[in-house]
Amino acid sequence: MNDATASPPGPRRPGDSALSALGLGAGPLSPADASPHTFPDGGSWRTEIPSVEGPDALAVVLKESAELGVPVHRISQGSGIWMLSDTEITEMVAGCAERDIELCLFTGPRGTWDTGASTRTDSGGAGLRARGHDALAGCVEDAVRATELGVRCLLIADEGVLWTLHRMRNEGLIPAGTTLKVSALIGPVNPAAVQVQERLGADSVNVPSDLTLAHFTEIRRASRVPLDLYVEAPDDLGGYVRMYEAAELIRRGAPLYLKFGLSKSPGIYPYGRHLRDLALATARERVRRGRLVLDLLARHGADGGMSPLGSRLPGELNRFPTSPELSGTVRNH
Repeated sequence: MNDATASPPGPRRPGDSALSALGLGAGPLSPADASPHTFPDGGSWRTEIPSVEGPDALAVVLKESAELGVPVHRISQGSGIWMLSDTEITEMVAGCAERDIELCLFTGPRGTWDTGASTRTDSGGAGLRARGHDALAGCVEDAVRATELGVRCLLIADEGVLWTLHRMRNEGLIPAGTTLKVSALIGPVNPAAVQVQERLGADSVNVPSDLTLAHFTEIRRASRVPLDLYVEAPDDLGGYVRMYEAAELIRRGAPLYLKFGLSKSPGIYPYGRHLRDLALATARERVRRGRLVLDLLARHGADGGMSPLGSRLPGELNRFPTSPELSGTVRNH
């Protein structure tokens, strides 16, 4: 083997031994590219099963993850809190609590399902963001209702909603331990934007799945907020499949939630019982995709560093001040 192209001890790159034997090795990984950050428990990565659209889908995910040995830190839903009854939310809270899994539900209303034509234009308009005071108020209503029913993680697609819920958390209007997760649908794509989301109150930020490895290194020089990333993205987010990059994504992006999405699958938002069979089948397959990613990490010697199951808090993060004088109160001078 050519020593100049041999990999250093630790996780190996895909095909590394065979390619190095042919003189095609990629050379040593650079320590400067590695993220210096971890979760507060010392872990580098956690797992998330997205698009779990109600108690029936949750039951499938819990059963399948137990049978396949897939560790799950977080389960998230995409249709919205307002699409679930109190009974359904309570059932999901209880099911996740039994396995010590964080349940994350989406706040709404959201612009794509609201009035107004701009979201249906080629430009997409304001996209998922909350349009006007009433939409903001609806998101707040969702947040209060969900947290009163025991939900401790809220999914958000609007910077104003994020800032408002962060302030509510600080004021005790929702529980202080509530975590706020930024949706992939408004995910930031540069270091300054990620830094802003962190300062607005984000406890994890779903960045788009097409960021390069270098982009992750750049982000980690500006922010330590946990990142969420679809290792396999739904088609409406690009349909990217990045399984072979999982180890390097963790190395550069830690602390990182590995999200097991599903490409080549019809959309199910907003979910209803008319989509039940599809929702259950895709929920089952997302767990299986997770098993494939974990097996790949194990084969490459990169499966160490997972946070203990039950871990959910992000650690200390940088925030904008939330005092009235600095957070938007209008004063006459």
